[in-house]
Amino acid sequence: MSFRAFQVEKTDTGFVRSVVDREDDQLPQGELLIDVHYSSLNYKDALSATGNPGVTRVFPHTPGIDAAGVVINSNDSDFAEGDQVIVIGFDLGMGTAGGFAQRIRVPASWAVKMPEGLDAHTSMRIGTAGFTAAECVQKLEQSGMTPASGPVLVTGATGGVGSVAVKLLAGLGYEVVAVTGKADQHEFLRSLGAVEFMTREEAAEGAEKPLLPERWGGVVDTVGGDILFNAVKSLRYGCSAAACGLVAAPNFAASVLPFILRHVNLLGIDSVQLPITEKAAIWSRLATDWQMDLADLEETLTLNSLSDAIDRILAGQMVGRGVVDLSAED
Repeated sequence: MSFRAFQVEKTDTGFVRSVVDREDDQLPQGELLIDVHYSSLNYKDALSATGNPGVTRVFPHTPGIDAAGVVINSNDSDFAEGDQVIVIGFDLGMGTAGGFAQRIRVPASWAVKMPEGLDAHTSMRIGTAGFTAAECVQKLEQSGMTPASGPVLVTGATGGVGSVAVKLLAGLGYEVVAVTGKADQHEFLRSLGAVEFMTREEAAEGAEKPLLPERWGGVVDTVGGDILFNAVKSLRYGCSAAACGLVAAPNFAASVLPFILRHVNLLGIDSVQLPITEKAAIWSRLATDWQMDLADLEETLTLNSLSDAIDRILAGQMVGRGVVDLSAED
């Protein structure tokens, strides 16, 4: 059967994006054939679509590290035709044809059954970005963070991870301080629950110092670089920072002093290879006690509008979550 897909092709002059018709027999091997209803746009998808070799090396390729839809064929006893499922991470949209297509075929071990309380659309408002935000908050709380620990810093706060982190933390009773380079988005962030704002420049001040005054009860960092380690240097005694991104830089100038004098923790966050049982548990929380209305974060995209959105997310011009409606015809 034919279906529409967003495709990136490598040419002698660069990478070309288009919407094409594909056939089921062109999909990779896997136990589950899924009719994709929604996907979402993440920074990693934009890297894949522009030929970043750390994400995708073989072209032509269909990006999309997220997909939600309905099983239309299963060779695995744990899944049946008609099951609603979520697939994020693993190799989807990286080396394997991804969710920017109306159909995917994947190993059953990559899929989570849709928990009650979510559907394909709402799950992709969350997507990998929102899931990663939830993973950050969960790991911080497992490390001892509570609202009494002090204010929580969220960097890159208008992005996909940051905006969901602000909303989730505020809903759980935390005092959220948002770092953003977009002064015109303060009201948007305030509507999500942020109570104070810092510029990128303010967050980067004092990078040459081994320690900074204690301030944060926790940190969700999406940008990396000196802003991340400045946040570590400003953690209160015994508190933690969760690191999940590198849009500013993949490295920073570090000192052991915050760790040995303030007993703080730097927590690494990965949603790609996280075991499927742990993914299912977080999705369950997002469907129950961590359920959020993210409609105010959504920008609706289609296959034909994806290319423009990819350019905007790479330029830091997207706010909130880009949700891709695979059924839309435009």
